[in-house]
Amino acid sequence: MAENTPSRAEAGLTASGFVFCCFNAAWKITPRIFAIWMRLLASVPGSVLWLLDDNDTARGHLRKAATAHGIDPARLVFAPRTEPAAHLARHRLADLFVDTLPYNAHTTASDALWAGLPLVTVLGNQFAGRVAASLLTAIGLPELVAPSLEAYEALALALARDPARLAQVKAQLAHNRLSSPLFDTDGFRTAIEMVYQGMLSPGNFL
Repeated sequence: MAENTPSRAEAGLTASGFVFCCFNAAWKITPRIFAIWMRLLASVPGSVLWLLDDNDTARGHLRKAATAHGIDPARLVFAPRTEPAAHLARHRLADLFVDTLPYNAHTTASDALWAGLPLVTVLGNQFAGRVAASLLTAIGLPELVAPSLEAYEALALALARDPARLAQVKAQLAHNRLSSPLFDTDGFRTAIEMVYQGMLSPGNFL
């Protein structure tokens, strides 16, 4: 990514403090997931939750919900929509992407992983809740896939409280990003071309 990383101040973030991030669409945020996020903020002093600024209504409701959970709504920071390169670059300011369920991150998860931002997800029961788990497995980080919401919360909190462990995860992600199948475009192209050639071979048609 050639785009320069903005400063925290430019992104509306505090100069220090842990940044939990979720750039999923607001309609994916359920009350149960949001309650987990609020407990994470309560457990990690100085932390903030960085969300996509979907619309005025969602922003207002989320701030009211934070207050209801006893969290200062100012600890919810909203990122305005921007062009793709700048959006990818600002991921570098976050510390951990926390996913949603039952509909989790798809393209959004790919963006985070490509930008080098670790993502914690939950393995759902249907396709929409299993995509992020597949992406993490493909990039060699299955340990970031939690089997339950309780395990998801515990894992996110453990990573937020252990900078050395999180740094190790980020280093592994950086190493795997260009060597794993997930972003191996040429490898995918070669494999699918071989499938197409096999389909077109004599004898494969009745």
